[in-house]
Amino acid sequence: MAKKTTCPITHAQFQANARPVLIVIGDQKLQAEVKEFSTGSLGWYLNGKAFIDVGGTQVPVQVGLNLTIIGSKELPKDGRPAAAPEGAPEGAGEGTA
Repeated sequence: MAKKTTCPITHAQFQANARPVLIVIGDQKLQAEVKEFSTGSLGWYLNGKAFIDVGGTQVPVQVGLNLTIIGSKELPKDGRPAAAPEGAPEGAGEGTA
């Protein structure tokens, strides 16, 4: 069984410091917004439309993008770092300031 990845930041750190992420598709700049997903995971979300050049013709595309922080679903919401998985080195799972 693979070891579970722990999130290196706390919920509070994410809320205080996460900023939108610039996504470039072709020559268009789109912005993925900071998001707490309904699952409890933290990350960024983008839903929109863009155009991609295909042989000189601009083709409209639908963009759907989730960037999810691995291990963030297990973070406690009180700002404490998630507990380190059993067998992980000491300090694993602790947030950094």
